[in-house]
Amino acid sequence: MTAEDLKQIRRHLHKHPEVSTEEVETQRYVKKHLEKLNHDGLQEVGKTGLVLFFKGKVVGKKILLRGDMDALPIQEINDFEYKSVNEGVSHKCGHDGHTTILLGVANHLSENRPEKGEVCLVFQPAEENGKGAKAILEDPNFSFDADKAYALHNLPGYPLHKVVCRKSSFTAAAKSVIFKLNGKTSHAAEPEKGINPGLAISEILQLSESLSEKDINKDDFRLITMVHVEMGEKAYGISAGYGEVHFTLRTWRNDVMQMLDKNLVEAVEHICAKQNLRLDKEYLEIFHANDNDEGAYEIIKQAAANNSLSFENRETPFKWGEDFGLFTEKYKGAMFGIGSGENCPALHNPDYDYPDEITETGIKMFTEILALSQQEV
Repeated sequence: MTAEDLKQIRRHLHKHPEVSTEEVETQRYVKKHLEKLNHDGLQEVGKTGLVLFFKGKVVGKKILLRGDMDALPIQEINDFEYKSVNEGVSHKCGHDGHTTILLGVANHLSENRPEKGEVCLVFQPAEENGKGAKAILEDPNFSFDADKAYALHNLPGYPLHKVVCRKSSFTAAAKSVIFKLNGKTSHAAEPEKGINPGLAISEILQLSESLSEKDINKDDFRLITMVHVEMGEKAYGISAGYGEVHFTLRTWRNDVMQMLDKNLVEAVEHICAKQNLRLDKEYLEIFHANDNDEGAYEIIKQAAANNSLSFENRETPFKWGEDFGLFTEKYKGAMFGIGSGENCPALHNPDYDYPDEITETGIKMFTEILALSQQEV
């Protein structure tokens, strides 16, 4: 598979994006390419995901590599030939590129069969909403017990091809929560006959600030972001009887996230009880922190050196969530980044486009990681 072949595959994926859990055509397209290869098993998992297996001649380490496939509900503003043909949907995080990299690795392994160990390539759906990793790991058809698991992400703002990694957390734990405050509607002239959630909402918003620790250099970094507040109607004769507060929570560590969530919920429950409000809550888009194993970090660093690539040890984790965190919670492993250009538009921006130049870099990193993993004691 040539560099031009890979570029055309990536641009086809870019042109035909699908959002999380709806990657039906993407799955079909990727599967068509994989079926042509000399492999040891191909399965559909997690509804719209795929796993591909390669087995060496002798027993060795079992290594998992993941590439994500889903796009975002963002209208593309680029005007090149391969721009998205799906209204309101586009690849603004580079998952088209990540999938292409993993296809390139699959092609390499098909032509250069592993001598030792086993490899599982995971083409993961639904990374953006935090549902894809869970769907695969809970699928009864998936049973690969990896010794190590690896994933990568392209990184705008870093020089092309630079490898970025760190020990411990690479990306933050993140989750969103909706607090639903159920009171009682009344006439605005007689608010005492109702239960208005307004005062409780004001307390909850102030509470979010008091529970935050915004210093990114602290191990117990905690960020509660106010996302949306809703209360009542634009009807000035009515005292509101229902309200919602939406937050996104971020921490560097999973245990800190558990404690932050517990403290926030207990405090909100206390406020609601004081105001005679019934509280309901809903969680969505839950991401576990990517906890990079030290041994996996060292392999990534060595793979970069063996490929003559610049390497940077990042001081703090990235604040965004990444669904690979569920894999690093189950297996030892690590995520790393590859620079996609200092002037590359930011991830999730409507003008972003994954740079095809780094596809070969990603393939070389993954294949070198596989080679080094079989040498690990």
